[in-house]
Amino acid sequence: MRRAFVIAARRTAVVPKGGALRGVSVDAMGAAVLRAVLADAGVDAGAVDEVVLSEAVGEGGNPARRVALLAGLPERVAGLSVDRQCAGGLDALLIARALVAAGADVVVAGGVESASLRPERRRAGEGLPYGQARFTPWPGRDPDMAEAADGLARRLGITRGEADGWAVASHAKALAATDAVRREIVPVAGVAEDAFARALTPALAARAKVVAGDVTAANAAVAADAGALCLVVSERVAARAARAVEIVSGVTLGGDPVEPGLAPVAAIAVALEAAGIGAGFGAAALERAEVMEAYAVQAIACVRGAGLDPLRVNLRGGALARGHPIGASGAVLAVRLFHDLTGGHGLAAIAAAGGIGTALVLRG
Repeated sequence: MRRAFVIAARRTAVVPKGGALRGVSVDAMGAAVLRAVLADAGVDAGAVDEVVLSEAVGEGGNPARRVALLAGLPERVAGLSVDRQCAGGLDALLIARALVAAGADVVVAGGVESASLRPERRRAGEGLPYGQARFTPWPGRDPDMAEAADGLARRLGITRGEADGWAVASHAKALAATDAVRREIVPVAGVAEDAFARALTPALAARAKVVAGDVTAANAAVAADAGALCLVVSERVAARAARAVEIVSGVTLGGDPVEPGLAPVAAIAVALEAAGIGAGFGAAALERAEVMEAYAVQAIACVRGAGLDPLRVNLRGGALARGHPIGASGAVLAVRLFHDLTGGHGLAAIAAAGGIGTALVLRG
């Protein structure tokens, strides 16, 4: 199979809903980042074969096509938009890898999301708008995401104190990494750094508003706006690049819709096995891992379930300290890995509503 490599990866700042990116369209965010990854890699816009972008809560209309056109790509680049909710940004990279394997040379992949510009949705014949889409055909197996996280915590014995502690650590790591992550951010609307990380303490976390049971405003990620894109290329193109990180393996698997937070565990095992790491790999086999923090409980459950070393996970903070731009969140994890890997294997993993988990292994 033709090998696929990431040779450039950038993102906007992640800004909570209603913040400084509230008036910026996903088209504008995506186009700014797309131009940046092409410039970083020295790749001409005319060389791009396809653009694959995830968006979860927008108005539809093939945002990948709109981003491609606004960024100045040739009109022949059709654009492919993906909706797999939170997992979509990573899934876009897996699709890009498959396109390269099938013969493409240059594919832009990632995700864009604007929670601020999210349209109000109503079902025909129903007066009130709905917040959460349907993720299964069975109302009894389609839980509210916060309630599902709380249920997972209770079943696994993860306490609110543990969840709050994870959130406190995420914010502390993100604050310490403010300067380090600037290299991955493309300024948009004058915003050049993540806006949400703060000096969260256990005492502050303990006073946070309850969302569902032990899930609170402190240990659940806030809705956010962002775009994150990677330039995925063939080995022929990568040979001319200053930096190339290989997409070694990746998979998306379905799990129990009632416990979506656990879905990445099986995907992680399969992806690591495919990368030649396998079960019982030991802490030293992964240089670092980026695990989505939609909820602290979900991150803790995935790290424990997959046997990951917590000291190698989310070393510069996670979504609890940045925010959760749903369709872009998986791509944000991949951008983080691209910039921080120093030769070893890196893992990105994310859960999605409906009981879906995606895991991807890079080697840099």
